Amino acid sequence: MIARCLTRLAAACRLPLSPFSAPPSAATARAPRRIATAAALVAGLHLALAPVAAQAQSRRSLAVVRDAETEQLLRDYLKPILKAAGLPNNNTHVVLVNDRAFNAFVADSQRIFVNTGVVIDAKSPNEVIGVLAHETGHIAGNHLSRLHEAAARAQLLAVIGMLAGAGAVAAGAATGSSAMVGGGAAAIGGGMSVGQRSLLAYQRGEEDAADRSALTYLQRTGQSPQGMIKTFERMANDQMMAARYADPYAQSHPMARDRLQNLETKAQASPYWNAKDAPALQARHEMVRAKLAAFTGQPQSVARQFPASNTSMPARYARAILAYRLGDNASAQTQIDALLREQPNNPYFWELKGQSMLELGNPRGAVGPLQKAVSLAPNAGPIRTLYGQALVATGNPADAKKAIPELNRAVRDDPDDSSAYRYLAMAYSQAGDTAMADLATAQGYFADGAVAQAKHYAMRAKAGLKTGTPAWVQADDITSASVPKLGR
Repeated sequence: MIARCLTRLAAACRLPLSPFSAPPSAATARAPRRIATAAALVAGLHLALAPVAAQAQSRRSLAVVRDAETEQLLRDYLKPILKAAGLPNNNTHVVLVNDRAFNAFVADSQRIFVNTGVVIDAKSPNEVIGVLAHETGHIAGNHLSRLHEAAARAQLLAVIGMLAGAGAVAAGAATGSSAMVGGGAAAIGGGMSVGQRSLLAYQRGEEDAADRSALTYLQRTGQSPQGMIKTFERMANDQMMAARYADPYAQSHPMARDRLQNLETKAQASPYWNAKDAPALQARHEMVRAKLAAFTGQPQSVARQFPASNTSMPARYARAILAYRLGDNASAQTQIDALLREQPNNPYFWELKGQSMLELGNPRGAVGPLQKAVSLAPNAGPIRTLYGQALVATGNPADAKKAIPELNRAVRDDPDDSSAYRYLAMAYSQAGDTAMADLATAQGYFADGAVAQAKHYAMRAKAGLKTGTPAWVQADDITSASVPKLGR
C-alpha cells in the first residue's frame, strides 16, 4: 500500500522525525543542547553530495511511504549485505522517504532511509544495492556514534576559537587598539571555521571508509560494483558545474569525481565486475519503479512515461494505478483484473484492487481482495493494516470484530505504525469496548511521539481495565513514561 502518508508529516505516518534532513537518534535526542546543535551541522550521513540540495531538503519535513511490495524488495536487497557486514538482518530495515532526490542516509543503527528517487532512477537492482551497501558501511563502521563525538570535538574547537577571539577583543578594547579589535573578530570567525572544517573533514574520511566497505560487501556476496560506479558517475555529472565554485574543504562529503576516481580501479578489479542481476529480480525492480513513479509522480508525467503503446507489465501496472489516482474506478478495476488474470497469486495486485475500491468509496467490495492479499502475503504489515481499515470502514460491528485480531497482529509486528493503532481504536469502539479503544488511541499517540495525549488516553483506559491485566500494564507503562527534553 502506498499510504496516504505521502502528504502528511512523518510523525503522522510512522516516525517522529526532526526538521533536519536526517532524524536524530534516540541518543542525540537526549543529548545536551550543545551536542545536538553540533550534530545539526552535519544532519546525518548522506549519500548525496550537493550541499544546496541537502540544505533544501533539511528545511522540509520528511513523509514516510509505506508500501509492502517496495519494502519487501528492499529487504531482499539488504539481507545479504547485512550478512556480509556481520550485522543481524532483523535489526536493520529500510525506511522509504517520499522524495525524488537521489539520496539515502542513516541516522541510527536500525534504519536506512532511502528516497523514492533512488529506486525510481536506478535502472537495475545493483544500483540500489550499491547504495544500501554504502549505508551499511556507515552502520558497521559505527560512524554514527563516532560522528556524535566528532561533532562534540568540532563544537569544542569552535568554542575555543570564540574564547580566544573574545580575549583579543577585550585586550583591544582595554588598549584602544582598533587593530587588535579587528584581529579579535577574525579570530572568532576563524575558530568557527576551524571547528566546522574539522568536522567536515572527519565526515569525508567516513564516506571513504563506507565506500571501501561497500566494495567488500559486494564482493563477499558475489555482486557487481558497477551499480556503485554508475551512482557516482551520475552524481559527478550533477556536480560538474557546482564543483567549479565549491571549496572542497567545505564539503561534508568527498566530491563525487574524487570518490569515483578512488573507487573505479578497485571496483573494476572485482571478480564479479560483470555479474548481472537475476532476471526475476530485475523484473521485480521494474514493477516497483513503475509503481512508485505512478503513485508519486504528476499524472501528466506518468501518462507520458507509460503510454498505452507500452504493453509491458510495469507500464500496465502504472496505468492501472494512475486510473485509480484519477478516480476512474471502473477503468482501474478493468486494468487490475487484466493483471490478475496473468498473475492470480500476486498479492500486490490484489492489494491494489482492494485499496482502489476502499479509497474510492466501496469498503465492502475492498474486503475480499484485501483478505486475498493478506492470505498471499501474511507477513506484509501494510497490507494487513489496510485490510483492517477496510473491515472497520464497512461500519458493520461484525466486521469490526474481525478487524481486531488483524490489527493487533499488525501493531505487534510493527509497533511504530500509528495508523494501525488508529484503526484498531475504531474497531474496538465499534465493537463496544471503550477501554481498549482508549488504550489503542494512547498507543497510537505514543508511537507518534505525542506523549501528553498518549498519557491522557492511557489514564482513561486504566479506569476501564482490570488492574494487573496485560492491557492495564500497557496503559500503566504509558502513564509512567517520561518525556525526554533536549538540553538536559
